[in-house]
Amino acid sequence: MKKTLVIFDIDGTLVYSNKIDSECFAQTYHYIYGKPFPTIDWTKYPHVTDTTIFRTVIQQQFERAATEREMVEFQHEFVALIEEKRMSEPHEFMEVPGAKQVIEKLLEDERYEVGVGTGGWYRPAMVKLRHVDIPTDPLVIVGADGHEKREGIIGQVMQTVAARTAFQRTVYIGDAIWDVNTTRRMGMDFVGIRRNGDFDVLEREGTAVVLRDYSDYGAFLRAVEIATPPKQPQYLSLELEL
Repeated sequence: MKKTLVIFDIDGTLVYSNKIDSECFAQTYHYIYGKPFPTIDWTKYPHVTDTTIFRTVIQQQFERAATEREMVEFQHEFVALIEEKRMSEPHEFMEVPGAKQVIEKLLEDERYEVGVGTGGWYRPAMVKLRHVDIPTDPLVIVGADGHEKREGIIGQVMQTVAARTAFQRTVYIGDAIWDVNTTRRMGMDFVGIRRNGDFDVLEREGTAVVLRDYSDYGAFLRAVEIATPPKQPQYLSLELEL
């Protein structure tokens, strides 16, 4: 049987926590260092992972490299704040419709292997997944711990799964432009998720298949089957023609 490995991002893909997560990151930084966090526009950083974002800001503001110890201490405060917000503002950590169901059904289907590869660190990722009751024990879950690039995160998920079972194809499920860029560079099939229905955000970046959520499981499986690697952005093609 030719198996397909389906790898999910978390923020904006399985859980609607993008905004609160970003705000918690910035608040934690200000609390620890007493300096305003420069920007939560993640496109302004070399790579969209918590590790790279943290290291970049420390280098810019203190002109030195971040230490592993302070990264661990930052994560401790960051997770504590997310836990606090999870209790006081649970509406900010909502499940993308059908996310729990799609994970459970894929895990039961012998045609698929399932993993999670997120640009966030592992500990806050687990808080968010457990908050919406997405099963974590059966999943290979890799965060940005020890990784600066998203390619390394996805690659580790693939390597871990390959060590226990064979699969012939990998499809990544994500919601952001950096997910498109990463899968394009890796030549990996991609399915976009956009909860607000603004499919054009990913389509103009070269994504062929975009869904609002997972409420229609059959539609999701069809999307996985027809998914392709993102093409070059349309606006880039137009610039080249000009």
